[in-house]
Amino acid sequence: MERQELLLTIEKAIGEVLERPVSGLTEQTALFDELQLTSIAVLGMLMSVEEATGISVDPEGLDIDDLRTLGSFADYIEAAIRAEGEAS
Repeated sequence: MERQELLLTIEKAIGEVLERPVSGLTEQTALFDELQLTSIAVLGMLMSVEEATGISVDPEGLDIDDLRTLGSFADYIEAAIRAEGEAS
């Protein structure tokens, strides 16, 4: 999955959990400060991204730094995709 496609997948997941359209997010968009995501919303976003990418992520493995911005979350998901690819 290309980076831009992943960012759009995450943006769509955010819109789903917030139940409102979101667009124009950048890699610097702060997930908690700018979008006011809650921990419940983060879990919903994670489940949606897992479904879209075919990966499985343990929420306990997430660090707050992984969720600071859209870009840092995309980095985390890319690493999870690589790790699953190497494991299979």
